[in-house]
Amino acid sequence: MARINLLPWREELRKERKKEFFTQIALAAGLTVAVIGYLHIHVNGMIENQNNRNAYLEKIITEVDNQITEINKLETDKKNMVARMNVIRDLQSSRPGIVHLFDELVRVLPEGLYFTRLDRVGNLIKVEGIAESNARVSSFMRNLESSAWFANPRLVVIDSSKGSAQGSQFQLEVTQVMNIEGGQPQEVAP
Repeated sequence: MARINLLPWREELRKERKKEFFTQIALAAGLTVAVIGYLHIHVNGMIENQNNRNAYLEKIITEVDNQITEINKLETDKKNMVARMNVIRDLQSSRPGIVHLFDELVRVLPEGLYFTRLDRVGNLIKVEGIAESNARVSSFMRNLESSAWFANPRLVVIDSSKGSAQGSQFQLEVTQVMNIEGGQPQEVAP
C-alpha cells in the first residue's frame, strides 16, 4: 500500500486559516480604529460647532443687554423730560393765578398793616407782618374770609410786646382757593 502523507496538507491549511484569522483581526482592529477616529473627529466637530454657537449667542446677548441699558437710560431721560415739561406747563398755567393772588392780597390789605414775610406751601399761605393794632389784623382776617380767593384764615401768633412803636407782629395762615390753570376762584368746604 502506498503511503500518503496528509500532514503537510493539514499543516498548510492550518497555516492558511491562521493567516486569514490574523488578517481578519487586523482588518477588524483597523476598522475599529477608523470608526473610533471618525467618532472622535465627529464629536469634536460637534463640540466646536456648539462652542461657536454659544460664543455667537453670548455676543448677541451682550449686544441686547447694551441695547436694553440704553433703552432704560432713554426711558429715564424721557421721564425726566416729561416731568420738566409738566413743571413748565404747571408754571405757565399758574402764572395768571399768581398775578390774581398778589392782586387780591393787595385788595384785602387794610391800611396800617404790612407784610414782612410771605410763604406759600401748596395752597397754604403763611403771612408774617406788622400791624398798627390788633384791630387791623382782625380786619385783615375778615377781608381774607370775605374774599373769593382765600378761605379759612387762622391766626397763629400775635405779639404786641416786640416793637411796640411799630405795632404788633403777627403770623397767620390762610388757604388759597383758586383754580391754578384758569385763575378762577373755587368753592372750598371749611
